[in-house]
This record gives sequence, structure tokens and C-alpha cells, in this order.
Amino acid sequence: MAKFDRYMLSQLLVLFGFFALVLVAIFWINRAVVLFDRLIGDGQNSLVFLEFTALGLPGLIATVLPIATFAAAVYVTNRMSTDSELSVLQATGSGPWRLARPVLVFGLCVALSLTVLSNFLVPMAQAQLKEREQEIAQNVTARLLTEGTFLHPTRHVTFYTRIIDADGVLRDVFVSDRRNPDQGFIYTAAEAYLLRSGNATTLIMVDGLAQRLEQEGQRLATAKFADFSFDISSLVRTEKAETANIRNNTTPALLANWDSILAQPDRSAGELTEELHSRIAGPFFCIIAALIGFSTLLIGGFSRFGVWREIVLSFGLLILLDGARGTLSSQVSGNAALWPLVYLPTFVGALIIVAMLWHAANPAWRSRLIRRKAAT
Repeated sequence: MAKFDRYMLSQLLVLFGFFALVLVAIFWINRAVVLFDRLIGDGQNSLVFLEFTALGLPGLIATVLPIATFAAAVYVTNRMSTDSELSVLQATGSGPWRLARPVLVFGLCVALSLTVLSNFLVPMAQAQLKEREQEIAQNVTARLLTEGTFLHPTRHVTFYTRIIDADGVLRDVFVSDRRNPDQGFIYTAAEAYLLRSGNATTLIMVDGLAQRLEQEGQRLATAKFADFSFDISSLVRTEKAETANIRNNTTPALLANWDSILAQPDRSAGELTEELHSRIAGPFFCIIAALIGFSTLLIGGFSRFGVWREIVLSFGLLILLDGARGTLSSQVSGNAALWPLVYLPTFVGALIIVAMLWHAANPAWRSRLIRRKAAT
């Protein structure tokens, strides 16, 4: 690799790392706020929050890689154009095709990383995340036995216990049930016990007070009780884990279990085909994103006013191609025979890149064409 290739590639990789880090941090903060509120509200500790965050990072990184690739290519090309580095290289005989070589290598490096993520790391992380969600959803102790905290095991239900004894007795229990829009219930008890029988879970409250508020007429009825049973089975999510979820299987496992997955009533050949080909086409789109950012700015040439028009054009092209990816993928989900459509945005992007690089290598083709028309 020539010295210029190593120089430009190093600049691209450094800026790519910076943009990827910034984008992951932004997306992670938005996700972490919701995740933290949900997990801590369900009585989980900070270690569970960190575990869920770590398992969500591979998918988050895979999402931002094409954006970071494009941003790095645009930034480095713009800086080299502003500093006249590209103009000097072109003056010494380096054509657009030669200048695009380190950008192509950069796109291949990112594509390789995304291939590993999309086909192996992301499905493995998603499978582990789904398993942990099922464990936590079915863990009544983790969701309810947290002392000194108002918990919300489900919507419109609030649970609180002041202290939990070593033998498992709950002291000073408060339960608010507002799931019925016509009337709300509040139960308070001096102590309570959790009893499990198969899949049923019951909260036995002792020496307490039950209050019922009728919304119509705002009438409040109260009743003291010596003991009262409250079925909390409905507060615990008991969904079965999706063992054959197509997004939770690595690509080799997806191919090996193709027939068994298709045998499921809620799975179609289109969904399976779209998932498989999207994992293959996604890394190629990183190469397209890098080269579009480079070639669009290259045709702008050197200007003291910058290449902001070309930057806007390149961003518009990327948005257009990425939007087409989503639209065409939905078409493939409905009809597996249309799987080549998944690669169409990448192919169109490659044609646009070739056209722009050819234009940059032959800037006078318009003048020659006009002269030929005038001569005829």
C-alpha cells in the first residue's frame, strides 16, 4: 500500500472511530434512559441494567456503522479538499479512481466488521437478551420483593412493602390496583406472604384494610379484613421464549434450521429470505456509503467557499438509497421471490459512484459533447 493510501486510510479510521463513538453514545443515552426507568422500576439492580445495556450494544453499533462510515468519508474528503491536498495529488497525476482506492479499502474494513456483527454477534446478543427478559419477567421475587420502593409490576398497579424479614414476611404492605377504569382498589396490610402453586402466585395479606373507590358518584367503601388473598399471577408476564426467532439465530443456524423455522405458523418464507439477504447486503451498503461521501465531494473540486452543496447532495443520496432499502425489504418480506430487490439500492449506489468518478476523471466531456453537436 502506498504512503498516500496509508495516510488517508488512517485518517478515515480515526474519524470513523470518533463518529461511531459519538453516535453510539447518543443512541445509547436515549435507550438507557428508557431501559433504566423500566428495569429499576421493576425492582432490578444496576448490574441487570449494565447487562441489558451490554447485550444491546452490538445491535446499536451495527445500526450506526453506515452513518459513521459516511460521516468519516465526508469529513476527511472535505478537509483534504479544503487543505488543497486532493488538488495537489490530482495535479501530480493521481486520478479519481486512484484516489478512491483507500476509501474502498476503508469501506471493506467496515463491511467486514458489520458482517461479523450482523451474522454472529447481534443475533447471539439478541438471543441472550430475550432469554434474560423472560427470566426477569417470570421472577416474582425480583419484581415484588424490593423493600422501601414503590414498584410498578404492570400498568396501573403499584406495590410497596416497607421491610422484608429474613423469613420472607413482608411488613407494612401497600397495593394499588387501578386496572378497572370504573373502580379502583387500595389494599394495606400489616404483613403479607407470597405463595406459589404451579403457575399461580398469590399474595396473602393479614390484618389490613381494603378500600374501593367507585368512579361514578365518587363513593368510597372500606372494609377491614383478618386475611385476604390477592392473585398476582396476571402481574407477571409469562410469555414463552421464541426459541426459533429468526433475528435471534446466527446466519449458519438460520440456514441449518430453515425448514423448521418455516414450519412455524407465524413464519413465512419472505420474512426469512429478507432477514438472510439483509444481513448479506448490509455490509456492502457501508462500502457504498463511504464511496458516495468521497465521490460526491470529489466532483465539486477545490473552492474557497467549501463544498457544502456537494455535502448536502451526498447526504440526500444516502438518505434516498437507505429509504429505498427499507421500502424494498418490506416488499421482499411479502414475496420471497423478490429477494434481488434487497441488493438493488447497493447496485444503484455503485452505478452512481461509477458515474461520478467517471465525471471527475473526464471533466471536459460536456464541452466536447457540445462542440460535437455544434459541428454537426
